[in-house]
Amino acid sequence: MTESESVIYRVVPKCACSTIGQILYYSDHGRFFEGDIHDSKEGLHKWAQEVSQEPISRNVLGQRTYAFTCVRNPYTRVLSSFFDKICGIQRNGKRYRGNLVPRLVYDYGIEVGGEDGQQEFDQIKSFRRFLLFVRDTIRFRRPMEPDIHWSAASGHVSTFIVNGGRYNKIIWTEAFNDGMQGVLDAIETPHPVDLAAIPRFNESEGHGPKRAHPVEDYFDDLSMHLIYEIYKRDFDLFKYDFENPANKMPIGEIDLDEVHAKLGD
Repeated sequence: MTESESVIYRVVPKCACSTIGQILYYSDHGRFFEGDIHDSKEGLHKWAQEVSQEPISRNVLGQRTYAFTCVRNPYTRVLSSFFDKICGIQRNGKRYRGNLVPRLVYDYGIEVGGEDGQQEFDQIKSFRRFLLFVRDTIRFRRPMEPDIHWSAASGHVSTFIVNGGRYNKIIWTEAFNDGMQGVLDAIETPHPVDLAAIPRFNESEGHGPKRAHPVEDYFDDLSMHLIYEIYKRDFDLFKYDFENPANKMPIGEIDLDEVHAKLGD
């Protein structure tokens, strides 16, 4: 939430969250945060900061403050997680979550592009094996709990509703400018934001190897079955096209009443 309490944003990992965080920071302070916005300790209210919990709770439960979130096509989101978190070296210079990648290499036969993530490897074969791991974590919670970067977006979105919040808008990463402009038009900010002039803060860019194939090449029949098993609610609620992995764009309008009804249990 902005310190001015102009807007509340429910973060969903791998859905333009770095850019959105910087826009909110800028809207209050007239400048961007130096560095990764996820590292900021001032300038934004965050639930992880104890001092922020009271104002966030007050605004969420009061439902007086405009609230939004951002979602993304499950096919491209899980692919992005693979290349960034599994194949990539993180900004601390290490592999994500310590022994996670060596364990995947050993248990699932995944290749990750060598020590630096930049060597050639069979991206399609490794990604499909990663999908088996994702399914195991989400369905069986083995060999670990699901990670926030590949657990379903609907799960992230639902916690806000279950805890007493209500969304005014859910925007798509794929139509980001239109959606974010709608948010900015609905709120009053201490500093005006010109979306056309805002850079994209893709903090995961360059962590891992470049995707070598079109999105649809990574998903055969089995992969699509696994994706639907894991992300069925994301496809249904956020109106993405399960039948065609090549189509990243939504195929309908999000029904906020449906989202609140189905994710509020």
